[in-house]
Amino acid sequence: MKHTEWDAVIAAPFGKLGIQTEVVDASLMVSQIVYLEHGEKIKPAKTDLAKEVERQFKQYFKNPDFIFDLPLKPFGTAFQQRVWSEIEKISRGEVKTYGDLAKAIKSAPRAVGQACGSNPFPLVVPCHRVISATGIGGFAHQAGEGFHRNVKAWLLHHEGVQIK
Repeated sequence: MKHTEWDAVIAAPFGKLGIQTEVVDASLMVSQIVYLEHGEKIKPAKTDLAKEVERQFKQYFKNPDFIFDLPLKPFGTAFQQRVWSEIEKISRGEVKTYGDLAKAIKSAPRAVGQACGSNPFPLVVPCHRVISATGIGGFAHQAGEGFHRNVKAWLLHHEGVQIK
């Protein structure tokens, strides 16, 4: 991953979260959230919004029913936004397959998977709730075993979902 100047790096049960904020049309908004491995150093929040993101994530880690309320920078293609809008409808404790979402928006599962992997606001737009027809599936454009898949498994377990 290229070097990014984070407005905060916070601890998470599965590693760290990098948070970026940006002024958009005179309003401070969250512009990116990224899963980071344990080696990244904690960085105190530089903005009030980054502090609020940290507060809300801590609430979610205590209570998976917590509902995020953060100003998110408009982002993505029209197609990606349609996919992310469908993802936001998936309740805690539920999952849908890439195929389910593709059918709902009249698209293809692979295209839905690509949009999921491009989600700039994981946790807030819960792409971890989208799985493959045969199991947990990939995560954040990562296939197979590894850090991102472990994050997805942790999040699903935290929300009470059991995947075989």
